[in-house]
Amino acid sequence: MKRENRYRLHEKRKDLTHVYTEKLIIQLLERENLNRAIQRVKQKKGAPGVDGMEVEELSSYFAKHEEEIRKQILQRTYQPKPVLRVEIPKPDGGKRLLGIPTVVDRVIQQAIAQVLTPIYDKQFHPNSYGFRPHRYAEMAILETLHNVNNGYQWIVDIDLERFFDTVNHDRLMNLIARTIKDGEVISLIRKYLVSGIQTDEGYKESVIGTPQGGNLSPLLSNIMLNELDNELQRRGLTFVRYADDCIIFVKSEMSARRVLRNVTYFIEEKLGLLVNAEKSKIVRPTDPTFKFLGFGFFYNRHAREYQAKPHAKSMAEFKFKLKKLTKRNWGMATKSRIDNINQLVRGWVNYYKIAKMKKFLLATDARVRRRLRMCIWKQWKTPKTRRKNLIKLGMNHYEAYKNSYSSKGIARIAHSWVLTTTITNERLERFGLLFSVKQYKKVHVM
Repeated sequence: MKRENRYRLHEKRKDLTHVYTEKLIIQLLERENLNRAIQRVKQKKGAPGVDGMEVEELSSYFAKHEEEIRKQILQRTYQPKPVLRVEIPKPDGGKRLLGIPTVVDRVIQQAIAQVLTPIYDKQFHPNSYGFRPHRYAEMAILETLHNVNNGYQWIVDIDLERFFDTVNHDRLMNLIARTIKDGEVISLIRKYLVSGIQTDEGYKESVIGTPQGGNLSPLLSNIMLNELDNELQRRGLTFVRYADDCIIFVKSEMSARRVLRNVTYFIEEKLGLLVNAEKSKIVRPTDPTFKFLGFGFFYNRHAREYQAKPHAKSMAEFKFKLKKLTKRNWGMATKSRIDNINQLVRGWVNYYKIAKMKKFLLATDARVRRRLRMCIWKQWKTPKTRRKNLIKLGMNHYEAYKNSYSSKGIARIAHSWVLTTTITNERLERFGLLFSVKQYKKVHVM
């Protein structure tokens, strides 16, 4: 769809005056909707909340208590339990604060999201890609490439500071009430916003913010940030937003400075959110500090266009995870180790399938194979076992005997002909090892 048509379509959506007055709470509490929500929560798994209930207990719990829960919600007596505060380390050394609801509250939040998402998704801007049906990170990256290759080569990178922790409840509920008029639904959402937080120090009230980790939070974040999208469009700005990651494209440094200043003012004064002044910046597409959804960008002189690649930090994190999975002192069966490697490789390559990274993957595959050979050599342990296995793999008895007593270190042995000609690439592949470059050739779309 051409850009002009997309914006025209969005203008039509904005002009819609639909206000949902029917009893959405009835749709929310329908058995089919609740069953879908239960299945969704079970699929996502996750840790238990403050009550300790596991996702495996959901079906039996709702079989016994579904009518009671439905009655409490309809009578507005249902009270969500506090979320469990969990700190997740960030790659930059900071901590991400997650709020884990109980599994029952996750189901109800998911049921709310299933009913409200089709309503609100019609209102959201075409350039918003995060937490929406049939929209993915790669679509946001393709839109970014489209913009920079059309002359918008100054980028305003807006960093919202602790977005999920700073959302103003009253502002958010006012936005929701513009569309939803069902008092029971509005009351239920408000209860989740103020349900409180359970920390190691005890219970804390949640007077601001929506817990990052709740099933409803992604939708609520889009409802809030859709106001930003509308403002950016009103100003005629080209942008891409994925959840709370927003980048704006302009054609000059002067324009970029003006946009950064004005948009920051709007976000802080009109939306009541915080902009991280240190991390918000003006960059060019090839700036090594510019990272969007894990991607970086470079100019391909042969193709005469900007293209995407995994950011240096993303590649470093991938290599580190592979290194952990191939630690020699980790007592794990080779088959299980390979299964874990394959899961990581498949997920990572599928996410970055639109990026240019063949050279990096070739080097990564070589490194993984070498480290696997090291693990296998160590697992063989004794000269007798090594000799026996080398013979099985085709080495003559003399060479097998001589090399089984080798004084070379594990790293040198793994890199030498002793293992590269016995534990060959083909044998590793037949044993189940997924080569990242082959997965890349299979899924690469550009």
